Amino acid sequence: MDRPYVLALHGGAGTIARPLSRDARDARQAELPYHAGLRAALSSGQAVLARGGSALDAVVAAVSALEDNPLFNAGHGAVFDADARHTLDAGVMDGSTLAAGAVAGTRRVRNPVLAARELLRDGGSVLLGAEGADRYAEARGLAMVEPGYFSTPQRLAQWRRLRAQAAGATALDHDAAALADDPVPLSPEAPRFGTVGAVALDRQGHLAAATSTGGMTNKAPGRIGDTPIVGAGVYANDASCAVSCTGSGEHFIRACLAHDIHARMRYLGQAVGAAAQGAMLQSLEPLGGRGGLVALGADGSLAMPFNSQGMYRAWVREGVPQATAVFE
Repeated sequence: MDRPYVLALHGGAGTIARPLSRDARDARQAELPYHAGLRAALSSGQAVLARGGSALDAVVAAVSALEDNPLFNAGHGAVFDADARHTLDAGVMDGSTLAAGAVAGTRRVRNPVLAARELLRDGGSVLLGAEGADRYAEARGLAMVEPGYFSTPQRLAQWRRLRAQAAGATALDHDAAALADDPVPLSPEAPRFGTVGAVALDRQGHLAAATSTGGMTNKAPGRIGDTPIVGAGVYANDASCAVSCTGSGEHFIRACLAHDIHARMRYLGQAVGAAAQGAMLQSLEPLGGRGGLVALGADGSLAMPFNSQGMYRAWVREGVPQATAVFE
């Protein structure tokens, strides 16, 4: 008997500061484009699951849609590094086989998550980087673009502002104020983490996860965060859960956060909610890590904890209407 499908995604944690000078109606208005983008991506993945498709294809479809949306820091609309260039990372994992694929530092692949999926399907290398990843994607017939495709005026303005503030400064995620017609002032100290990702449970009972990012604004050239690292920013295992993370990548790497959730479920017998909260509180926060994640258990239970001010997120369960949220 088919199981009800479940799909959840995130578009980054800590990415919106509540406006100080606007009323509640204005604040909700500023959030609307993000909710629309999340719903569009959710619908792309849901369409795959509704026709009996795999969890892997569903998360790739959802993340591809987010990569195409300039509101989110992945694909078109990715942030600039310290050399005023774009380098993108993505990772995917299939919970039914534990197969995984990831790319890091790509500059010409239109949708890095598709390159990660191709690597997963090949079954050889798990992670390819930089020019090698671009050449691989091109040889596989994926859509390639000139690096300028990823640029937007808002991202360039964000990078210039940060460069003017302090030499060597970096900012995690996209500055939501830079994307608004009437910018909402954000504190320079406000954490902003920009990664997109999705987790899914299909009707056959299989799990999958995918994560994609443009990294940090003004990041060091060559810097790679947790997104393409199996067990840190992405993980899926039919025996436990599927996880996609967003946040201060170096801390997520050190905590092996996505795999930590799996381990708590497998070896401590915890439910996905308790495992996700425990990993955040006991493994990530002591290191100073900030951000959030979406985690989906093999039983269909969903957890979306975050310790930042907000996290763009959306979810749907078969037979239940879609839902989106930014703050608590």
